[in-house]
Amino acid sequence: MARAAVPGRLSWRAATVTEAGWETPSARTLVLDLPQWPGHLPGQHIDVRLTAPDGYSAQRSYSIASAWRDGGTVELTIQRVADGEVSSYLTDVLEPGQQLELRGPVGGWFVWRGTPAPVLLVAGGSGVVPLMAMIRARGDARGRQPFRLIYSVRTPQDTLYATELARRVRDDPGLDVHLAYTRKTPDDWPEPPGRIGVATLNTHGWPPGFAPDVFVCGPTSFVEATADILVALGHDASRIRTERFGGTA
Repeated sequence: MARAAVPGRLSWRAATVTEAGWETPSARTLVLDLPQWPGHLPGQHIDVRLTAPDGYSAQRSYSIASAWRDGGTVELTIQRVADGEVSSYLTDVLEPGQQLELRGPVGGWFVWRGTPAPVLLVAGGSGVVPLMAMIRARGDARGRQPFRLIYSVRTPQDTLYATELARRVRDDPGLDVHLAYTRKTPDDWPEPPGRIGVATLNTHGWPPGFAPDVFVCGPTSFVEATADILVALGHDASRIRTERFGGTA
């Protein structure tokens, strides 16, 4: 299980890109070497700062995709955003051997701490990134907490970690993944395209009586709609933790 950072003022540090690979045509995973990294909990994020030669700087926050392992390696999966000056640089320009300025880990609310309760993860698009860190942390610890992931994605080609998720469903006992495609489904898929709604959450989530810990991450409208449905289905609002980013679903 991850070690949390010591509370206090966070400072910027240099990280070196050691690997970079495409998850989808528009999303890239960066593997970063961070000497003396204090560790992180699944669900936390990192601030990234880019500084131009003329002194102009831009800063964005990105969820950590990896579970904590000894050695100071951290993974970020970056979804390219239209006209996004930071995301475009990280996906299309940055190469192994180059460095970034990072600050973190940040956040203590939207984290999974390895509790024994069942866990329901609901992701919209790149909102799956911090939830993947939770799945990986459970797998590394050989956890037996029942995990269910409901993952809303536009098309099969937009699915992050598709191969790894399929492998983990096969090899990690107690993990279940349900994909919901909003625009295009694979051939012979049993359901038409559509957004996650009451039926999806009721069928593929945990019953409220199981008192699961719930983590929902994605665009703002997706998160708000999903949380409202879960509460309407009877889930305890105090057990629903949400993380959102700008824009609409």
